[in-house]
Amino acid sequence: MAKDDVSRAIGKIVSVSADRLVVELHRGSDNFTVVGFDDIHYVATLGSYLVVPTQSDYVVIEVIGLREKDFSPAYEVGTEMDKVTAAKFLDVVPVGSVPVQGGTFKFGVSTFPPLYADALYARDEDLDRIFNVEQPPDQAEKTDAEGAKIQGTVPHTIEIGTSAVFKDYPVKAQLDAFFGGHVAVLGNTGSGKSCTVASVIQAVFDRVEEFWAIGASFVLFDVNGEYRQAFEDMPWQIQASYFKATGSDAEAEGLDEGFLGADLVDRFRLPHWFMTVDEWALLLRASEKTQLPALRTALGLTTLFQESPIDDVVNDPGEQGELVEVQNHVLAKIIYSILHGDSSSPSKVDRILAVLGTFSTDEINKNTISSGLTIDFGQFKDGPKQETSKKYDALLDLLQKHHKDEPVLPSYNNIPFSFERLQSALDLALFYEEANGNKQIREYCSQLVTRLKSVSDNPDYEFLRAPVGDLQDHDKEPTSFVDRLLGITRDGTRYRKDRQICIIDLNDAPDEIVELASAVVARLIFDRMRRAEPRNKMPVHLILEEAHRYISERPSRFAIDAGITFQRIAKEGRKYGAFLIVASQRPSELSKTVLSQCNNFIIHRIQNPDDLSQIKQMTPFISETVLQRLPSLPKQHALIFGSAVKIPTTFRVRDANPTPNSDDTNVRDLWYVPQNPSLYWKG
Repeated sequence: MAKDDVSRAIGKIVSVSADRLVVELHRGSDNFTVVGFDDIHYVATLGSYLVVPTQSDYVVIEVIGLREKDFSPAYEVGTEMDKVTAAKFLDVVPVGSVPVQGGTFKFGVSTFPPLYADALYARDEDLDRIFNVEQPPDQAEKTDAEGAKIQGTVPHTIEIGTSAVFKDYPVKAQLDAFFGGHVAVLGNTGSGKSCTVASVIQAVFDRVEEFWAIGASFVLFDVNGEYRQAFEDMPWQIQASYFKATGSDAEAEGLDEGFLGADLVDRFRLPHWFMTVDEWALLLRASEKTQLPALRTALGLTTLFQESPIDDVVNDPGEQGELVEVQNHVLAKIIYSILHGDSSSPSKVDRILAVLGTFSTDEINKNTISSGLTIDFGQFKDGPKQETSKKYDALLDLLQKHHKDEPVLPSYNNIPFSFERLQSALDLALFYEEANGNKQIREYCSQLVTRLKSVSDNPDYEFLRAPVGDLQDHDKEPTSFVDRLLGITRDGTRYRKDRQICIIDLNDAPDEIVELASAVVARLIFDRMRRAEPRNKMPVHLILEEAHRYISERPSRFAIDAGITFQRIAKEGRKYGAFLIVASQRPSELSKTVLSQCNNFIIHRIQNPDDLSQIKQMTPFISETVLQRLPSLPKQHALIFGSAVKIPTTFRVRDANPTPNSDDTNVRDLWYVPQNPSLYWKG
């Protein structure tokens, strides 16, 4: 052992077992304080570190317990323990190793220290290597959009807080490792999750050098309306956008009040034609066996019978002709089926004209059909007037002319359409299914029809019922819609990054809307990133507050399974630069697939046994002693582990400034007030 090591030896290992070691401290001290040549070291703090020299490495051991036993003869009859002669023991576990000279900490131990090996206190330079905080920023030269060469620094780490064990010692996370994977921030309500999320994002933009994190993209689903004030005071180089899902123009008037750091504030709109068939099924709770096929057909009919002129959507004259043929076939088959149904002739006429009032072609419309629908003594044919029969036969011939051998209907391709159009298309789809012999389809789909009508009338869904004519160009097409969320604009032949933070405020939305909106927006962003060339060059981080509400292990009663989108991003997002930051107070209810893909965890106070068990299953390499601290962690303290830190560390999270709007209720202050108090509520 080196001379320097001898001078800081505090004891020897006297017990070695598979799960822990025991260090007996040297006699002669009446407490656990060791005076070293560089500082005073208090070695009995739970969570502190010692090092044990081996051949070429120091084995790093963590203190998990301490005890004392008096062996003096006087102890048997004395009333007090002799602190000087008492033996002092530290229970420790090995956590990793560092080279004796240079090098960084490696988690995990393959060789345990031998019996009677010396235990040394850890110096600051050892802690620097254990926590890996000694990496200086890289000096780099980068070219801006004008071709100018700019000198600046690129950091390796961000400071996320200070050690809970080593006073004022900074705790840092590796930037690439932390933001280059998925992150879970877990903890009971009131433990500080929102402040942690805000603090970490603020730390990313807390720079004073030439280079700022202008290339970052954070999209935050704010289900509690907490984060608007947290990003008011961003540096001028960093811009944000704020979208609020609100149901009335009156509420939207004051959206820009007090949001100084944003250059874009608007109501949140999500055009309904952006949704996939599965997302429509999620919204309308369509059953898989009977209602989903009818819904799929209805959505396909919105494409077949486009509200825009067909030549505005399809350029090829051949494709236009094929679409018109399919349109005529659908209408002809439906009208033919109605004419041969069991209802009365006046009822048949009403139903046919109702269909043609919404869907028609140049060949089949009210003008070409009406003459054949003349009723003569309650009949279309075989009445006293032969002219009526001839017109009816001509109508049947026209319908037969356009009838084809069951062509394949076009797939739903997200062309803009109104909500009213979808309602009519669903009715047309049910007529078409009846024409194909499914006479009970209308009964099976009655709940689907009712649900669509409810969504059409419910003010909570106003953000979804986007009138096509009222939208700007950036809201009509998915790529432009996503680029606006991400703060990307087109500047000639290149893209420009204008904003770094996007907050989607869903505080006023019920759970089913949160579930739908988050899934659709996440899917749109992921699709955009999968198509981008070159891929993985503009990372996007989706911050999911109260994630258990829409990434549940068990799908809610509202959905087939909204979590599928997030599970796919969790499994495939890394290769495209799409990452999740999942914040939740109920890890036991979160999707195990999403949690299993997280690379880093920040765990606040957790007290629920089910949640503790879930965390234990996720982290088999974390010692039982570390997990036992979780129920007693103070507010604003957390345990971090994963690829971004070298060793699991308990730390105090750096203060968020400003903080999110998530303060605890001051009950005492709000209860005890004078008569006729001035109340804070405004609406």
